[in-house]
Amino acid sequence: MSVDTQIEVIRAAALEGIPHGFLGRRGGVSTGVCAGLNVGFGSGDDLDLIAENRRRAVAAVAPGARLVTVYQVHSADALYADAPWPDDGRPHADAIVTDRPGLALAVLTADCTPVLLADRDAGVVGAAHAGWKGAFAGVIEATVAAMEGIGARRERIAAAIGPVIARRSYEVDEAFFRRFLEAEPANESFFSPGREGHHQFDIEAFVLARLAAAGITRAEALGLDTYSDPDRFYSYRRATHRGEPTYGRQFSMIALPG
Repeated sequence: MSVDTQIEVIRAAALEGIPHGFLGRRGGVSTGVCAGLNVGFGSGDDLDLIAENRRRAVAAVAPGARLVTVYQVHSADALYADAPWPDDGRPHADAIVTDRPGLALAVLTADCTPVLLADRDAGVVGAAHAGWKGAFAGVIEATVAAMEGIGARRERIAAAIGPVIARRSYEVDEAFFRRFLEAEPANESFFSPGREGHHQFDIEAFVLARLAAAGITRAEALGLDTYSDPDRFYSYRRATHRGEPTYGRQFSMIALPG
């Protein structure tokens, strides 16, 4: 894992040679509770500042590329992109794949799991937003299948998981725990006991397991907790616990070499 200064671009060894980066809040122009590199239009932040943050993010990760995002809805839907969608016409989905150089695929997170994937030999990349609902429903498997649909092979795909809320910071209730156990008893391994009637959920490990089950043999988890590091990352749950009126979002981005 390497980190650039100024705008902080966190990179994964698994994706070496592929333009990519997991970004946080450092290096942006937003102020107030969204101070930093906030890229979320839904945050209520000044739109001009968000646009500048997005421009800076692309320049830091894939200079000259065109940004591609979707309207994220915690689904298991993965879409192919051959050009950016307009901001006011983005399709509802939670993963994007492409075989076109010059596109910077990006997902927004603020505790959910960002996953970047690449098959270097095929020239295919993908980006997935895996909240618990999407991960549970199969967004990882859908992303891998979409990449295979444009020439990738799952045994060649490398993946990396960026900043995500950690087990120690992610308390869930009994109903949440039971939902996972009823789907698969082995899912118990992703939970540890919490206070009475509650559990601590390791979504990072759960997503790693979904990658492995999808046939991805090289997957790297960076182990960075969004909740406990407010100087580096935005966190929905931290903002909620603090009673803050809104929260920023960070980009995870990948592109094909030009």
